[in-house]
Amino acid sequence: MTDITLQNFEADLLQASMQQPVLLDIWAPWCGPCKALGPLLEKLEVAYAGRWKLAKLNSDDQPEIASQLSQAFGVRSIPFCVLFVGGQPVDGFVGAIPEAQIREFLDRHVPSGEAIEAEEDLAEAQALMDEGDAQGALEMLHAAVAADPSNEVARFDLVRALLEADLLEDAKAAFAPVAHRAADKITPHARFVALAAWLAAAERAAQGLDPAALQAAIAANKRDFDARFALAQGLFAGRDFTGAMDELLEIIMRDKAWNDEAARKTYVAILEIMTKPAPAAAHAAAPQAGGVQLSGPSTVAPADPLVDQYRRKLSMALF
Repeated sequence: MTDITLQNFEADLLQASMQQPVLLDIWAPWCGPCKALGPLLEKLEVAYAGRWKLAKLNSDDQPEIASQLSQAFGVRSIPFCVLFVGGQPVDGFVGAIPEAQIREFLDRHVPSGEAIEAEEDLAEAQALMDEGDAQGALEMLHAAVAADPSNEVARFDLVRALLEADLLEDAKAAFAPVAHRAADKITPHARFVALAAWLAAAERAAQGLDPAALQAAIAANKRDFDARFALAQGLFAGRDFTGAMDELLEIIMRDKAWNDEAARKTYVAILEIMTKPAPAAAHAAAPQAGGVQLSGPSTVAPADPLVDQYRRKLSMALF
C-alpha cells in the first residue's frame, strides 16, 4: 500500500499502473465509511496476491489531486476509489460497498492468475527468441496458450512461430480455436485474418508450386493473375513478404477487383503480419481538469519504414 502525494503521483500511480492495475482509495480521517472500506481493501490486496496494487490518498492532505479526480468523474463524496490501468484512470466506485461487489469490480479489470502466467511465458518466449533459441521460445508459447487460452497475443505468436518453423499441421491446430475470429463477417479480427491468409498460402505451397514455371507463365502473359497469385503465395509461405507483395501489387495495379480482391486482401494480410503490435494498450484518458495530469503518456506502435513504404505503394495503386 502506497500513500500518494503530488510528489509521487507520476511514479507511484501512473507509471506503476503500467506494470499492474493500481486502485487509488481517496479517503479522509473524519470519514466513517472510509474507516470501514480501508481495511477491506488492504485484505483484498493480499488476497489477490500481487495482481493489483493499493494506493491511498488523504483528501485533506492532497486536496488538489482529490478535487481534480472528483471533477473528472463527477463525484462529490468519499470514499471514492479510482482504478488506474496502463497509466490511465479507467473505472471507479463510490462508498463502502460490500466485499462481493469490490471483487466483482476488480475482476472486470484485474488479470487472472492464468493471464499473468501467460504474460510471463510470453516474456520468456521473447527473450529466448532474441537469444536465437527458437525451439525454447516455441515451448514457452505453447505454455502461454495452455495457461490462458483466451490470450490472443500468445496464440498469434504461437501460430506465427509454428509457421516460421514450417510446422503447418501444428499451426492449423493452434489456429483452429480462433478461426471463427478470422471468418466473422461482422467483426473479423485483423491479425487472425492475416494468419488465415498465411495458413492458406502455406497450404497452397505444400501442395506443390514450381516457381520457374509460374515465372515463365507470367513472362508470357503479364495478366496471368492465377500464376502470379500462386507465385505470391509461395513467396508468402516462404516468408519473403516483400517479394510476395511486389507480385500482388502487379495484380492490384492491373485489376483491383480480380478474384474478389484476393490480391489486395493478401497484401493487407502481409502488412498486418509485418506490423509490430503497439505496447500494452492504453485506455481512453479521463477528462483533464488542469493542474495534475491524470493520465500517463499514450503508447503507439513503433514505426517501420519498410511497412510504411509498402503501405504507400498500396495506397498509390488503389487511389
